[in-house]
Amino acid sequence: MFIIRAYEAADSLHVAQSSVSRQIFNLETELGVELFIREGRSVKLTPLGKVFFERMKQVWSMMEDAKREVEESLDPEKGTVRIAFPISMAAHTLPSIIYSFRNRYPEAKFHMSNALYHDLIDGVISGEFNLAMIAPMPNREKETKIKGATLFTENIVALLPLHHPLSRQKEIQLKDLKDDSFCVLPEGFVFRHQVITACHDAGFSPQIAFEGKDIDALKGLVSAGLGVALMPEMTLVDNTPRSTCVIPLSDDNLTRTVGVIYPTHRKLLPTESLFYQFLLETYERLNEFKK
Repeated sequence: MFIIRAYEAADSLHVAQSSVSRQIFNLETELGVELFIREGRSVKLTPLGKVFFERMKQVWSMMEDAKREVEESLDPEKGTVRIAFPISMAAHTLPSIIYSFRNRYPEAKFHMSNALYHDLIDGVISGEFNLAMIAPMPNREKETKIKGATLFTENIVALLPLHHPLSRQKEIQLKDLKDDSFCVLPEGFVFRHQVITACHDAGFSPQIAFEGKDIDALKGLVSAGLGVALMPEMTLVDNTPRSTCVIPLSDDNLTRTVGVIYPTHRKLLPTESLFYQFLLETYERLNEFKK
């Protein structure tokens, strides 16, 4: 892919492809290893080529960061925050905090991406993005390449169809749902694992009837009366679907931590540092208010 892109770039820049090939050959000679496997007109990276390519992406990212750092140092309030987040935070949590931040710094810009849990961690480490909102917060003892802060802890609640026998209860225990069909996220989602573990802790294995690709899909399944689902409370703020009801769970420790992470080996750029401090201050005030 790398060499193909190089040839495409050569065409767009009106540089001879032979010149690109010569530069690649010179690079391989300098390094003393083959970076590409050539099979006729087809080429692909060797294992060492992949390692070199990943390192070069990191170097390019650092060069871009250095350029932005110089620019933003002149005026951090007008810079860009590169931040990633899980899709569960897309509807309320992240838009709310960005809105508040832009009220204070109206010229700040954002470059946002969403990703799965482990991709968020890997992306922060690799430099794909410098900040990530994440839930739950990673184990700091295991993840030595990242650091950050827990912003708040939220409850896990039950989302039931309106016609469910327990729909009028003020709160229930998770074991009350042991005979119900569950709607869960697909394999690979950390929240799916948390739901299944919570059910096991409550003394039963959930009957998984449907998988939804994201939180909104789960809401749709429950709204259609196809089962029940456990949800992070913040995903239902101002966004509870029709034909459903939200019931608190009285079980201990049915919560998840929500926080922000960044890499240990790179410092945040000025505008990102400004946003990080804003996150800490905002949620510290909110947590104090709740007390």
